Amino acid sequence: MSKLYLVPTPIGNLNDMTFRAIEVLKHVDLILAEDTRTSGKLLKHFEISTHMQSHHMHNEHKTVDSILKKLEAGQQIALISDAGTPAISDPGFLLTRAAVNKNITVECLPGATAFVPALVNSGLPNDRFVFEGFLPVKKGRQTRLLALAIEVRTLIFYESPHKLVKTLTDFATYFGEDRQVSVSRELTKLHEETLRGTATEVATHYKNKPPKGELVIVVAGKGK
Repeated sequence: MSKLYLVPTPIGNLNDMTFRAIEVLKHVDLILAEDTRTSGKLLKHFEISTHMQSHHMHNEHKTVDSILKKLEAGQQIALISDAGTPAISDPGFLLTRAAVNKNITVECLPGATAFVPALVNSGLPNDRFVFEGFLPVKKGRQTRLLALAIEVRTLIFYESPHKLVKTLTDFATYFGEDRQVSVSRELTKLHEETLRGTATEVATHYKNKPPKGELVIVVAGKGK
Protein backbone atom coordinates (compact mmCIF):
# COMPACT_ATOMS: atom_id res chain seq x y z
CA MET A 1 0.00 0.00 0.00
CA SER A 2 1.33 3.43 -0.91
CA LYS A 3 2.42 5.67 1.94
CA LEU A 4 4.45 8.80 2.47
CA TYR A 5 6.61 8.66 5.58
CA LEU A 6 8.01 11.83 7.15
CA VAL A 7 11.11 10.66 9.00
CA PRO A 8 13.04 12.85 11.48
CA THR A 9 16.82 12.52 11.49
CA PRO A 10 19.31 13.53 14.22
CA ILE A 11 20.13 17.22 14.62
CA GLY A 12 23.64 16.29 15.73
CA ASN A 13 24.05 13.18 17.84
CA LEU A 14 23.52 10.09 15.69
CA ASN A 15 22.34 8.16 18.76
CA ASP A 16 19.11 10.16 18.54
CA MET A 17 18.09 8.18 15.43
CA THR A 18 15.19 5.91 16.40
CA PHE A 19 15.01 2.19 15.67
CA ARG A 20 11.73 2.76 13.87
CA ALA A 21 13.22 5.45 11.63
CA ILE A 22 16.02 3.09 10.59
CA GLU A 23 13.53 0.30 9.88
CA VAL A 24 11.34 2.56 7.73
CA LEU A 25 14.28 3.90 5.73
CA LYS A 26 15.50 0.38 5.06
CA HIS A 27 12.17 -0.86 3.75
CA VAL A 28 10.70 1.99 1.71
CA ASP A 29 11.08 2.04 -2.07
CA LEU A 30 12.63 5.52 -2.19
CA ILE A 31 14.10 8.14 0.14
CA LEU A 32 13.68 11.81 -0.69
CA ALA A 33 16.62 13.73 0.76
CA GLU A 34 17.26 17.44 1.07
CA ASP A 35 20.97 16.90 0.32
CA THR A 36 21.88 13.41 -0.85
CA ARG A 37 25.53 13.93 0.13
CA THR A 38 24.66 14.80 3.71
CA SER A 39 22.03 12.08 4.00
CA GLY A 40 24.34 9.60 2.31
CA LYS A 41 26.66 9.73 5.33
CA LEU A 42 23.74 9.05 7.66
CA LEU A 43 22.46 6.14 5.60
CA LYS A 44 25.93 4.63 5.35
CA HIS A 45 26.34 4.84 9.14
CA PHE A 46 23.15 2.85 9.67
CA GLU A 47 23.79 0.49 6.72
CA ILE A 48 20.77 1.70 4.76
CA SER A 49 21.07 1.08 1.02
CA THR A 50 17.70 2.41 -0.16
CA HIS A 51 17.86 4.56 -3.30
CA MET A 52 17.81 8.33 -2.71
CA GLN A 53 16.40 11.20 -4.77
CA SER A 54 17.05 14.90 -4.25
CA HIS A 55 14.10 16.89 -2.88
CA HIS A 56 14.85 20.38 -1.59
CA MET A 57 13.45 23.92 -1.50
CA HIS A 58 14.80 24.74 -4.95
CA ASN A 59 13.20 21.81 -6.79
CA GLU A 60 10.24 20.68 -4.67
CA HIS A 61 7.69 22.58 -6.79
CA LYS A 62 8.92 20.71 -9.86
CA THR A 63 9.22 17.22 -8.33
CA VAL A 64 5.91 16.93 -6.45
CA ASP A 65 3.91 15.65 -9.44
CA SER A 66 6.40 12.91 -10.32
CA ILE A 67 6.60 11.81 -6.68
CA LEU A 68 2.81 11.67 -6.46
CA LYS A 69 2.74 9.40 -9.51
CA LYS A 70 5.14 7.02 -7.74
CA LEU A 71 2.95 7.03 -4.64
CA GLU A 72 -0.22 6.49 -6.67
CA ALA A 73 1.51 3.54 -8.33
CA GLY A 74 1.83 1.91 -4.91
CA GLN A 75 5.32 2.90 -3.81
CA GLN A 76 6.22 3.71 -0.23
CA ILE A 77 8.39 6.80 0.02
CA ALA A 78 10.22 8.41 2.96
CA LEU A 79 11.05 12.10 3.16
CA ILE A 80 13.99 13.26 5.26
CA SER A 81 15.73 16.61 5.71
CA ASP A 82 19.38 17.25 6.49
CA ALA A 83 18.54 17.29 10.21
CA GLY A 84 15.40 17.26 12.32
CA THR A 85 11.79 16.78 11.30
CA PRO A 86 10.78 17.41 7.67
CA ALA A 87 8.60 20.50 7.03
CA ILE A 88 9.80 22.31 10.19
CA SER A 89 11.67 25.17 8.47
CA ASP A 90 12.60 22.56 5.85
CA PRO A 91 10.99 21.10 2.71
CA GLY A 92 8.01 18.83 3.27
CA PHE A 93 4.82 20.86 3.45
CA LEU A 94 4.13 21.00 -0.30
CA LEU A 95 4.49 17.25 -0.78
CA THR A 96 2.53 16.43 2.37
CA ARG A 97 -0.36 18.67 1.32
CA ALA A 98 -0.38 17.21 -2.18
CA ALA A 99 -0.42 13.64 -0.80
CA VAL A 100 -3.25 14.44 1.60
CA ASN A 101 -5.26 16.00 -1.24
CA LYS A 102 -4.81 12.76 -3.21
CA ASN A 103 -5.94 10.68 -0.19
CA ILE A 104 -2.51 9.08 0.06
CA THR A 105 -1.64 7.92 3.57
CA VAL A 106 0.88 10.17 5.30
CA GLU A 107 2.65 9.08 8.47
CA CYS A 108 5.04 11.28 10.46
CA LEU A 109 7.39 9.49 12.84
CA PRO A 110 8.28 11.13 16.16
CA GLY A 111 11.89 12.17 16.53
CA ALA A 112 14.44 14.93 16.70
CA THR A 113 13.61 18.59 16.21
CA ALA A 114 15.71 21.45 17.53
CA PHE A 115 13.11 23.81 18.95
CA VAL A 116 11.62 21.40 21.52
CA PRO A 117 14.75 20.85 23.65
CA ALA A 118 15.65 24.54 23.27
CA LEU A 119 12.22 25.53 24.61
CA VAL A 120 12.21 23.03 27.45
CA ASN A 121 15.70 23.88 28.73
CA SER A 122 15.25 27.64 28.36
CA GLY A 123 13.58 27.99 31.73
CA LEU A 124 10.92 30.17 30.10
CA PRO A 125 7.18 29.33 30.19
CA ASN A 126 6.44 26.45 27.81
CA ASP A 127 2.75 25.81 28.41
CA ARG A 128 1.90 28.11 25.50
CA PHE A 129 4.35 29.05 22.76
CA VAL A 130 4.67 30.24 19.16
CA PHE A 131 7.19 28.78 16.71
CA GLU A 132 8.23 31.50 14.25
CA GLY A 133 11.11 29.77 12.47
CA PHE A 134 13.35 32.27 10.64
CA LEU A 135 12.45 35.96 10.67
CA PRO A 136 12.27 37.75 7.31
CA VAL A 137 15.70 39.14 6.45
CA LYS A 138 14.49 42.44 4.97
CA LYS A 139 10.97 42.81 3.59
CA GLY A 140 8.38 42.31 6.28
CA ARG A 141 10.87 42.05 9.14
CA GLN A 142 9.83 45.22 10.95
CA THR A 143 6.14 44.41 10.52
CA ARG A 144 6.67 40.94 11.99
CA LEU A 145 8.68 42.26 14.95
CA LEU A 146 6.06 44.90 15.75
CA ALA A 147 3.33 42.25 15.71
CA LEU A 148 5.34 39.89 17.92
CA ALA A 149 6.22 42.62 20.43
CA ILE A 150 2.78 42.27 22.03
CA GLU A 151 2.69 38.44 21.91
CA VAL A 152 2.28 37.06 25.46
CA ARG A 153 3.24 33.49 24.55
CA THR A 154 6.86 32.33 24.49
CA LEU A 155 8.44 32.87 21.07
CA ILE A 156 10.82 30.48 19.30
CA PHE A 157 13.10 31.36 16.40
CA TYR A 158 15.79 29.73 14.30
CA GLU A 159 18.76 31.89 13.34
CA SER A 160 22.11 31.62 11.57
CA PRO A 161 25.33 32.52 13.45
CA HIS A 162 26.17 35.61 11.38
CA LYS A 163 22.70 37.11 11.93
CA LEU A 164 22.33 36.28 15.62
CA VAL A 165 23.61 39.57 17.08
CA LYS A 166 21.44 41.63 14.71
CA THR A 167 18.37 39.60 15.64
CA LEU A 168 19.02 39.88 19.37
CA THR A 169 19.59 43.62 18.95
CA ASP A 170 16.27 43.86 17.11
CA PHE A 171 14.59 42.03 19.99
CA ALA A 172 16.05 44.57 22.43
CA THR A 173 14.79 47.40 20.24
CA TYR A 174 11.28 46.13 19.55
CA PHE A 175 10.58 43.95 22.61
CA GLY A 176 12.59 45.87 25.20
CA GLU A 177 16.19 45.61 26.43
CA ASP A 178 15.14 43.60 29.49
CA ARG A 179 13.14 40.96 27.60
CA GLN A 180 14.43 37.54 28.70
CA VAL A 181 15.93 35.30 26.03
CA SER A 182 17.65 31.93 25.85
CA VAL A 183 19.99 30.93 23.03
CA SER A 184 20.72 27.24 22.54
CA ARG A 185 23.66 26.41 20.31
CA GLU A 186 24.78 23.10 18.80
CA LEU A 187 22.07 21.07 20.54
CA THR A 188 22.97 17.39 21.09
CA LYS A 189 26.52 18.01 19.83
CA LEU A 190 29.86 18.05 21.65
CA HIS A 191 29.92 21.81 22.23
CA GLU A 192 26.24 22.23 23.13
CA GLU A 193 25.51 25.29 25.24
CA THR A 194 22.58 27.44 26.36
CA LEU A 195 23.01 31.09 27.30
CA ARG A 196 20.23 32.89 29.18
CA GLY A 197 19.76 36.57 30.04
CA THR A 198 18.22 39.76 28.73
CA ALA A 199 18.22 40.46 24.99
CA THR A 200 20.88 43.13 25.53
CA GLU A 201 23.10 40.91 27.71
CA VAL A 202 23.03 37.99 25.32
CA ALA A 203 23.60 40.24 22.29
CA THR A 204 26.65 41.75 23.98
CA HIS A 205 28.03 38.31 24.82
CA TYR A 206 27.83 37.09 21.24
CA LYS A 207 29.12 40.38 19.85
CA ASN A 208 32.31 39.76 21.85
CA LYS A 209 32.29 36.03 21.16
CA PRO A 210 30.86 35.32 17.68
CA PRO A 211 28.88 32.05 17.71
CA LYS A 212 29.23 29.02 15.49
CA GLY A 213 26.81 26.23 14.69
CA GLU A 214 23.05 25.82 14.70
CA LEU A 215 21.07 28.21 16.89
CA VAL A 216 17.62 28.37 18.47
CA ILE A 217 16.41 31.53 20.23
CA VAL A 218 13.64 31.35 22.82
CA VAL A 219 12.11 34.67 23.91
CA ALA A 220 9.78 35.34 26.82
CA GLY A 221 6.36 36.66 25.90
CA LYS A 222 5.31 40.18 26.83
CA GLY A 223 4.93 40.56 30.58
CA LYS A 224 6.40 37.13 31.33
